[in-house]
Amino acid sequence: MKLTKKQTAVLVGTVLGDAFLQKTGAKNARLRLEHSDTQKRYLLWKVEIFSRLFQGKPTYMTRVHPKTGRTYAYVRAQSSASPELGSWRAVFYRNGQKHIPDTLREILTEPITLAVWYMDDGFYYAKDRNSYLYLGRVSHREAVVAQRAILNNFGIRARIYDKKTKGFALYFSVAETKKMHKLIETYMLPEFAYKLLPEYRKHIPTSLTP
Repeated sequence: MKLTKKQTAVLVGTVLGDAFLQKTGAKNARLRLEHSDTQKRYLLWKVEIFSRLFQGKPTYMTRVHPKTGRTYAYVRAQSSASPELGSWRAVFYRNGQKHIPDTLREILTEPITLAVWYMDDGFYYAKDRNSYLYLGRVSHREAVVAQRAILNNFGIRARIYDKKTKGFALYFSVAETKKMHKLIETYMLPEFAYKLLPEYRKHIPTSLTP
């Protein structure tokens, strides 16, 4: 199966975010999506975009946090394996670990990609009207790659913050947050309105067609 332009854009955004590309052979991989049970609609939206790849129904699961002992409920969906996904795994994984590829500037070109990444890993700090995009356990060099790709492709400037135990994050000032939120507002799902400045929440569509 050859991915469409939109499917490719969403795939890049969700792999940069929470998704996992699992190796299933020498050249194949499958896409695993996991979200909290409160974000089931978001997971189903992704599944529908890749409808030909997902055959079964999402599975409800629980996980016990090893430190707090709290139980978390989440929803998982796994796609069929394909060489197309295998080729994308080769882009995003090195020695079995996910990383931000040097080619990010070439593949992070669509606003919907940034929107999906932000819905997955973004944070809006209402008190100061600024935003963060958490990058996870990546190197500082990879954080610079992400910073430069967003600046080059969207004209949005970010600073790199070391959030210690949370890894690196991109910080967007009030002015840059406005630029980013204006760019991605029409691609955001309603349940993520809280991640946008109030003046942009009214432009979120009530539903997004795959």
